[in-house]
Amino acid sequence: MTQDLIDGFMEAIPLPVVLVDQSERFIAANSTATTLLGGNLVGRHFATVLRQPNVATAIESCLHERTPKTARHLSNDGAQDTTFEVSLRYIAGIGAVNGGAALISLSDISEREQASQMRRDFVANVSHELRTPLTALMGFIETLRGPARDDAGARERFLKIMQDEANRMNRLVGDLLSLNRVESEERVRPREQLDLGAHLASTLKSLEPVADAADVRLTLDTTEQPTLIAGDPDQLQQVFTNLVENAIKYGGDQVTVKLTTRDRDPAVRAAAVRVEVSDNGAGIDPVHLPRLTERFYRVDTHRSREQGGTGLGLAIVKHIINRHRGRMRVESNAAIGTIFTVILPQ
Repeated sequence: MTQDLIDGFMEAIPLPVVLVDQSERFIAANSTATTLLGGNLVGRHFATVLRQPNVATAIESCLHERTPKTARHLSNDGAQDTTFEVSLRYIAGIGAVNGGAALISLSDISEREQASQMRRDFVANVSHELRTPLTALMGFIETLRGPARDDAGARERFLKIMQDEANRMNRLVGDLLSLNRVESEERVRPREQLDLGAHLASTLKSLEPVADAADVRLTLDTTEQPTLIAGDPDQLQQVFTNLVENAIKYGGDQVTVKLTTRDRDPAVRAAAVRVEVSDNGAGIDPVHLPRLTERFYRVDTHRSREQGGTGLGLAIVKHIINRHRGRMRVESNAAIGTIFTVILPQ
């Protein structure tokens, strides 16, 4: 087989591929491989490029045993770590003195690896969030069955704490089920028409007892005319209930919800409505802003748990807004407060 024919076959393969013959040097590489591994590969010893021991061992074994091999190649694209699955297949009759060569292809599996890591982190976080109240419950149960069996005051106090911990677990399970449901529906855009202004008024009305208990004043600034959008009423209520509740719990003494419309909003490249939920609290450190919608991420872990937060609220909000093909923006300033802006296409 001529070199031109080999190069033609290599270039037709959409993955990064190289050929290493019995001299352990590259004899061919397609353009995708040179982009990934660097130029001037042909003629170089493979160990100068593919230095990781497990990859080197797989190449040597493939050339010696003439059997398929696999390995993993870890790299970095300048922005994040990447993982490639390396597949090796032996080809007879080519290379130095026609002694055969190993065809090496690299498949980028970084997203798959990241998804696996996210699942592991998710399970670990859920386990941790459930273990904490369970440990408390077990401890109080043991105490009530022992030293505090006949102490009415301690019994009442412990039962109250146990109820709070049970409610916390119930909220967590509810949010997990809600998150799963929202993720399963994310690709299906809602079609029901609703008046967003009236919907916001109803949501704020339901939150008045929470605001009164925290001595926070709620204000709704909206248009007199109906503002119609396509949306899921229950899910949008969940979005704005979460955002307003957070503003009440962690903001100052004033929460304002403002509804505006735009003929064309650059965020969604179409006519849209904007809902701003703003407070006059201490603000959020900018270092936290990019991670606010991550599952179980908390700006203030201790305070969040004291307030009954599960760490899933903003993750649920993000998925609901994605389902509505919208966007969310967060601005925060220690001197002004925090503004969450939800942008929904009309």
